Amino acid sequence: MTHTRAALLLAFAALMFSSGGLMIKVVDLSPVAIVGARGAITAVVLWFYMRWPKFTPEFTSKFTWSVAQLGAALGIAGAQFFFVLATKQTTAANAVFIQFSAPIYVALLGIWLLGERVKLADWLSMLLVFTGLGFFFAGDLDISGLWGNVNALISGISLAFFIVFMRMQKDGSALESIFLGNVLCALCLPFLLTQTPSLADWGGLLFLGLFQMSIPFVMLSVSIRYLTALEAIIIQTLEPILNPIWVFLVIGERPTPLALVGCFIVFATVFVRSLRLNRAD
Repeated sequence: MTHTRAALLLAFAALMFSSGGLMIKVVDLSPVAIVGARGAITAVVLWFYMRWPKFTPEFTSKFTWSVAQLGAALGIAGAQFFFVLATKQTTAANAVFIQFSAPIYVALLGIWLLGERVKLADWLSMLLVFTGLGFFFAGDLDISGLWGNVNALISGISLAFFIVFMRMQKDGSALESIFLGNVLCALCLPFLLTQTPSLADWGGLLFLGLFQMSIPFVMLSVSIRYLTALEAIIIQTLEPILNPIWVFLVIGERPTPLALVGCFIVFATVFVRSLRLNRAD
């Protein structure tokens, strides 16, 4: 697979990931219950996707319990869990904006753990992405909700570790890490037992587990083999931009003119970055 195809695959994964904001609004359950149910469904889907119907030597050998495998699992579980806490304790704009400070951490961790050199184009891309996100969430950011902001920061750091540890496994199968991470999220499943989901809630949970998580996670695990950690996280910044667009299209929450400017900046940055990758191919 070429750099360009990997970038397009990850961009499509970001598109699918971004539907989560809309579906979480539709499902009338507590956020922690949603994390548990979504994680359980995703883990089951990945189990069968990887053709692990039973415990066999081939099955157990895939779990190396290496630092990279466990680090990625803890990273994705932490990113999801702390993001849910953040959205309960601060504004949604704060939670998304602070979480997607992750490219900075990925750049630093990539140098330290992967030896991936950060190029001038990478720093310029990050600057433009942050500028675009700033425009997009201008007016919605709030300095209140200290603990929510802290949890969003932890979520961003967790996301960065996830991307870096996934990149460490580029020569093997990284789906085991994603599977383990979703098993950890499924530990929140008991919170679902304290509620009474409607038929619509179950439909939303199935959508979240099947289409918003499972399929794009498979795409991410494939594309990360051909992209640097920083390239991957820059492309994934499409997710916070696309998230409220879905909400606008279905529910009618209209973005501001500044938000549209920010959207254009992020999309243009990712597009130009992809063109540079194409030339590199």
